[in-house]
Amino acid sequence: MIRLKNIKKSFGKQMVLKGIDLTVEKGEVVVILGPSGSGKTTLLRCINFLERADSGAITIGDLSVDCHRATKKEILALRRKTAMVFQHYNLFKHKTVLENVMEGLVVVQKWPVERAKERSLQILEKVGLSQQIDMYPSQLSGGQQQRVGIARALALNPEVILFDEPTSALDPELVGEVLSVIQKIAREGITMIVVTHEMGFARDISDHVVFMDNGVVVEEGKPNEIFHAPKEERTKQFLKRITPEWRYSI
Repeated sequence: MIRLKNIKKSFGKQMVLKGIDLTVEKGEVVVILGPSGSGKTTLLRCINFLERADSGAITIGDLSVDCHRATKKEILALRRKTAMVFQHYNLFKHKTVLENVMEGLVVVQKWPVERAKERSLQILEKVGLSQQIDMYPSQLSGGQQQRVGIARALALNPEVILFDEPTSALDPELVGEVLSVIQKIAREGITMIVVTHEMGFARDISDHVVFMDNGVVVEEGKPNEIFHAPKEERTKQFLKRITPEWRYSI
């Protein structure tokens, strides 16, 4: 289980997160929606301390961390429970596909090279890249690069995978291949928190939907509740604008 309690974060005088509470059950897929600037990505980055929240607490499994007072040891322990898939892939350009996936296992988790290679090959087959293991990022399409990023996250066997708009940097024709891989992972019962603007995907993949705006959680609930019967006016406005063809009952 993951629990965020009263997470607050400011950049200078701008308060980006204004006290976020969120619970994610083991094996659950939570999708976070909201307009640009609502705090979605900042929240993800605070979960694994790519950004340190100013206050609040984060619990993942049996580890609870006070965001303000967290030590380096606690931060490292928490990061080992998470993996993140970024918008822009963040692959090592000078390493092959296989080496990119092995890197975290060998360098961070100190696996023997042969064991790391075996694990990485299994994961790359799962995401449909077993024929590209010796290629470099520059030789891959954007969709393939993002699938390497997903494989890298999966290889670490984290308790939760954080997806930060994983298709936003892709050409439209490449979006489907990445979304299908994420759906496949979701069916295996891996806990995921996904920030996305893909509404159909969000509806189909999620167990729970969170709508954020202006640094707060405006509304949350089951996909059918949020997409077809939202209670808050701000949620309705967002859905009308981003999916104008959408019809929900009021």
